Amino acid sequence: MNRAITVREPAARASLKKVFATLGYEVIPFKKTEEAVLAHVPKDVRLTVTASPAKGQDATVDLTVRLVGHGYTVAPHLSAQQVRDRAHLADIVARCREAGVTDVFVVGGDPSDTPTEFENAHDLLVALHELPHGFTDIGIGGHPEGHPAVDDEVLLQALREKAALATHITTQIVFDPKVILAWARELKRHGIDLPVHVGVPGAVHRQKLLRVSGGLGVGESAKFLKKQQSMFWRFFVPGGYSPDKIIKGLAPHIGKPDNGIEGFHVFTFNDLGPTEAWRRRTLQGLA
Repeated sequence: MNRAITVREPAARASLKKVFATLGYEVIPFKKTEEAVLAHVPKDVRLTVTASPAKGQDATVDLTVRLVGHGYTVAPHLSAQQVRDRAHLADIVARCREAGVTDVFVVGGDPSDTPTEFENAHDLLVALHELPHGFTDIGIGGHPEGHPAVDDEVLLQALREKAALATHITTQIVFDPKVILAWARELKRHGIDLPVHVGVPGAVHRQKLLRVSGGLGVGESAKFLKKQQSMFWRFFVPGGYSPDKIIKGLAPHIGKPDNGIEGFHVFTFNDLGPTEAWRRRTLQGLA
């Protein structure tokens, strides 16, 4: 990712310019995350903070509140496996409202040692809507390549139920833009009309990615690396990994009526300097 994305078709260039001006970055709540955000990320870049089983749900909210205090727009991940009960959820919502947090992302999450009354993301969404939460943007996850442990029809029905309680869908990382586009069109055909934000890795150094993915309990944004080894190794095969190809492949389809693709969500793995430099180079190239 040393070069900026180049697109010749004018309409696609215009779409990408708008998309790259409003990209969102996902960060993991590590010790130096706040410092790295302040050093590298402009205030107009939207942020999400993952829920780490190793650190617990409250660490996610803590970092979210601090970053909002610095002037960022931040969405915390709320994990059904880490929010203990309705009282804990109410406390989280109260903290978010007090801090001015308007966005949230609800996930099922990895199993943890935390006892919880929520079985999945849908359960947590239902409980969230029983509270005066004040969130105006509620995201949920999407799986364009399916799930190894869940039948496709079951997965689609679960997404339909969650979509009724959400405002957008962010996908897991998929390397083939054709698969992503086909999935987005399938959602439309089944009446799921939420905007789709396609998850892509940022400009991550391979050594950094190896260190992060080798850790335990780093949250939603890295778990696919541990569960899908063939995908993991594509980051390390020369010429195998290029999010630029994903973005260029989908650029002509952004905003088309047959799919809900609206933009991209960047999994930074906390490698924020190179990712922001890449975004700026791309914006300059599209100008």
